[in-house]
Amino acid sequence: MAGRGKSLGVSAAKKGATRSSKAGLQFPVGRVARFLKSGKYAERVGAGAPVYLAAVLEYLSAEVLELAGNAARDNKKTRIVPRHVQLAVRNDEELSRLLGSVTISSGGVLPNIHHMLLPNKIAKTAHADHES
Repeated sequence: MAGRGKSLGVSAAKKGATRSSKAGLQFPVGRVARFLKSGKYAERVGAGAPVYLAAVLEYLSAEVLELAGNAARDNKKTRIVPRHVQLAVRNDEELSRLLGSVTISSGGVLPNIHHMLLPNKIAKTAHADHES
């Protein structure tokens, strides 16, 4: 049994660290690498590409979740639903531009009434006085 475990001086408890943990990420770098390779986006995929892409995806997810959490809290809810994600994305200028052509299922629309449709009391009273 020579050449195994502690006889080499390597502790048996030491395991290989994942690329996600090495990069300090929550998103799976290995899975992103696999998808990049199997997606045939290029013949070869560099070592840094999946790390960078996983970091970008994690950042965007965290940003959307934070804003959606704020929207849920504003509506006095403890659970994020698609409506909160929609409100978060459409009220943020950069996210709205990024996800401009995306439809969020059960998201609804932003509450908005065109100013021409709103009653204008000052203009109506002046117009009524002018006619009589």
